[in-house]
Amino acid sequence: MLDTPFEGCSYKEALRLATEVEEESLFESAAKIREHFFCNSIQLCMIINAKCGKCSMDCTFCSQSMHHGANSDIYPLFQPSQLAEQIKNLSENGIHHCGIVASGDRLKSQEVDSICQALLMTKNSISFNVCASLGRLSNEDIKKLKKVGLVRYHHNLETSERHYPSICSTQTWQERLSTVKRAIESGLEVCAGGLFGLGETWEDRIDLAIALRDLGVNSVPINFLHPQPGTPLENKPLMPAEEALRIIAVYRHLLPNTTLRICGGRPGVLKERQKDMFRAGANALMTGNYLTTSGQIPESDVQMIKALGLKIA
Repeated sequence: MLDTPFEGCSYKEALRLATEVEEESLFESAAKIREHFFCNSIQLCMIINAKCGKCSMDCTFCSQSMHHGANSDIYPLFQPSQLAEQIKNLSENGIHHCGIVASGDRLKSQEVDSICQALLMTKNSISFNVCASLGRLSNEDIKKLKKVGLVRYHHNLETSERHYPSICSTQTWQERLSTVKRAIESGLEVCAGGLFGLGETWEDRIDLAIALRDLGVNSVPINFLHPQPGTPLENKPLMPAEEALRIIAVYRHLLPNTTLRICGGRPGVLKERQKDMFRAGANALMTGNYLTTSGQIPESDVQMIKALGLKIA
């Protein structure tokens, strides 16, 4: 095993792992860390795109932004009964978490109330935890959601503070950080991570991981850019699978006991190397479709996990 402590490696060591260590040694070390903290259990989650399009944010990678010319679906927030039905429909997929996602900088207070109603309608009829990704909410709205059973709040930092201004001007990195801190202070679990392939450096990637480690988030989603037509990044090439897997492995060394959840861009970037994400240290993945791109059906992911001798958490 590489000389990496189980409490998380240093910045200098992470940069060495990223740029100097050959893949097989890096993966072997990452897999041992994953097994130490998570054994052979792999978590599955799915999302519900509960409100889509017309987002006031100008994130360069997002087809839902009203600032770009992308062809995205547009619809308002689901009614409580419609959202409750969608949540219940996910119960057959063996998932650990269901995430409710809504476009926009933040939801209006009455929209938060609608989601609260849906959570109350499903509270005693599902066997998984419900999470939400609803933007920059106030302390009051976060408390409302927690009171009706929300377990975890999701809000990505996306990239390092240094690189962030090149991908978004309508919300600062510090504002994102403040939202994450409010969720933590409320007592919710927090899922916060980033998107890779935006032109960031290895230094940016490591800075983001260390920021997440300092916050103490317990779930880190790792997304890979899948360039969307009509967005400023539409002509960006897909990240090579080898680089994506190396990001996972370096993050496992930086965040040894944190759930690393492989999410958007997984099928397109990893392709036939998807099974290697577990060797690289991942212990969770998002199954089913993503917000505006297709993913893999849960049955396919379950089959892949079991074929590797792993089990569903």
